[in-house]
Amino acid sequence: MTPSIPETDRDVANAPQTPDLWSLLDLATRAAQAGGIEIRRRLGNVTGVSTKSSDTDPVSDADRAGERAVVELIRRERPQDGLLGEEGSNEDGTTGLRWVIDPLDGTVNYLYGIPCFAVSIACEQVTDGRVYPLVGVVLDVTSQEVFTAVRGSGAHLDGKPLRATEPVGLQDALVATGFAYLPESRRRQALLLTELLPRIRDIRTRGSAALELCQVAAGRCDAYYEDELKVWDWAAGALIAQEAGATVTALGPDGVLAAGPGLHRDLAPLVAPTGT
Repeated sequence: MTPSIPETDRDVANAPQTPDLWSLLDLATRAAQAGGIEIRRRLGNVTGVSTKSSDTDPVSDADRAGERAVVELIRRERPQDGLLGEEGSNEDGTTGLRWVIDPLDGTVNYLYGIPCFAVSIACEQVTDGRVYPLVGVVLDVTSQEVFTAVRGSGAHLDGKPLRATEPVGLQDALVATGFAYLPESRRRQALLLTELLPRIRDIRTRGSAALELCQVAAGRCDAYYEDELKVWDWAAGALIAQEAGATVTALGPDGVLAAGPGLHRDLAPLVAPTGT
């Protein structure tokens, strides 16, 4: 089952009983650090580079080694949980919990030596066909900043509370976005951007969906949208942004929009994908 975008008006009180969320957060944080160690070890000496969905969608030995390190730690401590990882880990599990793993979000940045890439780990509970995001961790591998969230308990950066910007008018909004790997998708996204850019303060694109969502949570940008993603790109970051007060919703069938409530309302009709 595909994880869902965290629901803005979710009823935390009626969520199913779960293991101690703080212990899950601790495991997710340690697993992210383990993955980050493997990524840092290979920085500047990357091997095994190949492509996936297109010639512009790379994967490397660093991605694979990072996922192995994350999975080994989770398997050692919670062997019955499910797994969904970008680099092939896919097991259903028997506990109703599943770990959604992006071992290296921002691989292109990593290959170029651009210091903007992350390890992203979320733990979610699936009950009666419904997905409840429980915890999320995004480790900025370069800065070593650790963004975290626990369902119903807020979002934090290195232990300090986060809050998304609100209110902010459309004309004053610093908006982040990203682009798909397929040429026809990029063409469509670029056309949308030409309509949006004159109506906002400016655009940023950093090449890591997980970190973009955390920037929204930290108030370092006002909104983020991207309409062609995979669940491991946003599973942790979406919860972090939401717990920081952003409204987070699906954007088309495969994307996400995150912004403070007022800005989200103004942006949603402007960034909705067309021609997909």
